[in-house]
Amino acid sequence: MARAKKSWQEKLHDSKDLPKVVKITPKMSPRWGKGTVVIPSPLEVDETMRRVPKGKLITIQEIRAHLAARHGATIGCPITTGIFAWVAAHAAAEQAAAGTKRITPYWRTLKTGGELNPKYPGGIADLKKRLEQEGHRVIPKGKAFIVEHWDESLVRL
Repeated sequence: MARAKKSWQEKLHDSKDLPKVVKITPKMSPRWGKGTVVIPSPLEVDETMRRVPKGKLITIQEIRAHLAARHGATIGCPITTGIFAWVAAHAAAEQAAAGTKRITPYWRTLKTGGELNPKYPGGIADLKKRLEQEGHRVIPKGKAFIVEHWDESLVRL
């Protein structure tokens, strides 16, 4: 008998014993340096994304730095932070589809260099529309799309 597929909300609320801070192993150290890495919980990433006000932006790097500081770690895990931001975005879209008005403003969370994340709900077209409604200008850069002067709109957490 097949198990029912988890909703995005269920995935968001499945903490998997996270957050946890672990030592950076010698295998990870060429890429991440020395020290410790915080593996955040999905809800922590969502909560950080929720704190970005209208007209402001954040990148995955800023979320990672914020979570590392919160947990006294050297870095925030780039892999899980990115995955959990994606889960939070889909959970927010799921909430919006169910009629919830105040959802996590995932469109304000950008990739490195101010790039829009094409894997977020609605894709580039929806993200561009939402960001432009908040006063940002989205421009093409190669095959990607970025928010013009994104770094001037970063939120300080």
